[in-house]
Amino acid sequence: MIIAAADGSALGNPGPAGWAWYVDDSCWASGGWPHGTNNMGELMAVLDLLQQTAHLDDDLLVYCDSTYVINAVTKWMAGWKRKGWKTGAGQPVKNVELMKALDAAMRPNVKFEWVKGHSGHVLNEAADVRANAAAAAYQAGRVADPGPGFVGSSTAHPAAAVGQVEEEPDLFSDLEVATTDEEQVVALERSLLADEVRGDPATVAALLHPQWQEIGASGRLWTREDTLAEIGPLAEPVTLDVISASRVAPDLILLVWRASSDEGTRLRSSLWQRTGGQWQQRFHQGTAEA
Repeated sequence: MIIAAADGSALGNPGPAGWAWYVDDSCWASGGWPHGTNNMGELMAVLDLLQQTAHLDDDLLVYCDSTYVINAVTKWMAGWKRKGWKTGAGQPVKNVELMKALDAAMRPNVKFEWVKGHSGHVLNEAADVRANAAAAAYQAGRVADPGPGFVGSSTAHPAAAVGQVEEEPDLFSDLEVATTDEEQVVALERSLLADEVRGDPATVAALLHPQWQEIGASGRLWTREDTLAEIGPLAEPVTLDVISASRVAPDLILLVWRASSDEGTRLRSSLWQRTGGQWQQRFHQGTAEA
């Protein structure tokens, strides 16, 4: 079995970006772009690793500290393809060319395992050092050290040059134009429909109050821990239409909205609470619309 780690880096995100994968000191590779994002680097590291091991029959275990990459490859990609490379919220998939190349490069004997970044994992740390060095090289106007790579692999990987080099919109970019607390709450509610947010438990956890609860449309009572353990991309695109956003106390806003999808419409209400200057969802409820 081949055991490797893959990692990405961006100085500024977007900015000079690098990627790297690492097996040992005699087998690693790196690269990057003068302008890119951290997610581009994470995806490219895995893609190049898959391409450089395509001629081998060995099983491949990839350590990765990005839940976005792991979920994209193992959970979301099949649904995105069925929807014409659209997310569950109906938006175009970001980094779609890299995603398509990854889809073409994947094979059954490749497995992924998440590791916490910057936690002392030897392979992850080695990949991180090389990805950062690649980003720094492009920042200085140099080309990154490509590394030795895999013996016997092709030296030309056309898909490795394919990336989304335009700026990747921030998941919470709507907050930059929000002028009122109510508009900020709506923007945060919309972000909870994005696959990129739903695939990152840490981001979801930051948006949910520690005492968060939900009464789902099925009548189930969800705790914060339940949701963080099971949350993932939406099965169908969902649009959010605001019905009302009412301030019920200085630091409490009740948002009522209609969720529309191919399955019909649901009325949803969310109570957002501001704590320490940050808005967090405190309670949520969904009910099928008559």
